[in-house]
Amino acid sequence: MKPLYLYNTATRKNEQFIPVRDNNVGMYCCGPTVYNFAHIGNLRTYIFEDVLKRTLLAHGYNVKHVLNITDVGHLTSDADSGDDKMEKGAAREGKSVWQIAEFFTDKFKENIKDLNIVDADIWPKATNHIKQMIDLVKELENKGFTYTTSDGIYFDTAKFPSYCDFARLEPESLRAGERVDMGDKRAPTDFALWKFSPKDQKRQMEWESPWGIGFPGWHIECSAMSMAYLELPLDIHCGGADHIRVHHTNEIAQTEAATGRKFAQYWAHGEFLVLDKGKMAKSGGNFVTLDSVKSEGIPPLAYRLFCYSAHYRSPLTFSMDGLKASAQSLANMRKAVPAADESSKVDSTEVDTLLGLFYDHVNDDLNMPRAVAALWDILKDTSVNPSLRRACAVKADAILALDLLVVPEVTKESVALCDGPAITFDSPIKVPDALKAALVSKVQARRTARKEKNFKLYDEIRNALSAQNIIMKDMSDGSTECQIPAAVCENFEKVLEEIGK
Repeated sequence: MKPLYLYNTATRKNEQFIPVRDNNVGMYCCGPTVYNFAHIGNLRTYIFEDVLKRTLLAHGYNVKHVLNITDVGHLTSDADSGDDKMEKGAAREGKSVWQIAEFFTDKFKENIKDLNIVDADIWPKATNHIKQMIDLVKELENKGFTYTTSDGIYFDTAKFPSYCDFARLEPESLRAGERVDMGDKRAPTDFALWKFSPKDQKRQMEWESPWGIGFPGWHIECSAMSMAYLELPLDIHCGGADHIRVHHTNEIAQTEAATGRKFAQYWAHGEFLVLDKGKMAKSGGNFVTLDSVKSEGIPPLAYRLFCYSAHYRSPLTFSMDGLKASAQSLANMRKAVPAADESSKVDSTEVDTLLGLFYDHVNDDLNMPRAVAALWDILKDTSVNPSLRRACAVKADAILALDLLVVPEVTKESVALCDGPAITFDSPIKVPDALKAALVSKVQARRTARKEKNFKLYDEIRNALSAQNIIMKDMSDGSTECQIPAAVCENFEKVLEEIGK
């Protein structure tokens, strides 16, 4: 396989990836702040990071992947002001911060499982690493990089000359009171390492420190946790494009100031998923979750394929129509994979040759739109031996993670009714018998309502099913077709409770 080239944010260039330590790769990814559901824009970043990890594994590297959980310290403003997002989330839900942290961590892990994202090797929680954060702040204090204000311990960016280099900042353009709330800060770019607890209130998360009771700043967390599990310099540090200007710039400053060593060799950032009205963001309430996608009967892996429609460093505009098109493309791609032929042997060299262009695109800064197109060309080429095409799908799917070998158990299943035309169940997976029986009952009740000209009940039955994403269609021959998404079949017990009301 040809070398892997990645766009390095630090240099603004495509660079050949060469591990710092032989065949071992240390990869740190900024994880979720678990105060709310991850929206699908957040999940786009984790999909690109998963493709990167899978590509590194395909190259034979040993990858040690660390993904943190931020469960304290992330304020609603990058300017070190506003409420702690965790405290705010707890107030919103009427629960403790510990409860919402556990709940939304579990939901995040459920999302990444649905998206076939490989688990991180280490999941450090911020609240389990307070000692490491305090030690790091003490080291910065001992080296003269900090000062104290009325609300916390701050990093003095004036003492770190290269602070502006990573994000190409122009500090003179940041006038106090215009883009940040200065407070007692000496410069707009200075940032909190440790925040003092408000004297007039008791926080749910606060700790003793050499500077008084308080809690860590958001940026110090990632530096402390990454160094707790990975050697410096890290091989790769990943995150969203919104991390470049503040969070990652601050991570670099505090880590390199404390250690005197380079923080990371390569920096990779994923661009935003956008709605028609702008960036998807929880703060504005304009966000879509993976659960809401599933509730529309769209399989989560269709969203993974949707993310492959644009390069990870390009903005991607979200629409339900686009997502539904990706769901259909995923179904078509799976159907294009030939069935297994146990009697046919496959030469691995031929497979690698056929996949040459696919890997070329993957190794060109993870160009997934072109990689997917290259695989499609192979699957549609009937001149290629079917077993070879299937083997190509298997090997490519180690990176794509689209479950390309999944074959629908049921496409259409017709059930004869003794008192009228048949009912057909149209679903990508097998429809549970209990759900079939309930739908047969609904069809019969609807037919009776039509005979009795009770059109109100007739419509009510259809609308009740539609509310559960089950589409009932009356066909020209008098039969009835029920279109049932996979998600409905997988959660049929809950659906039965709803349609039974």
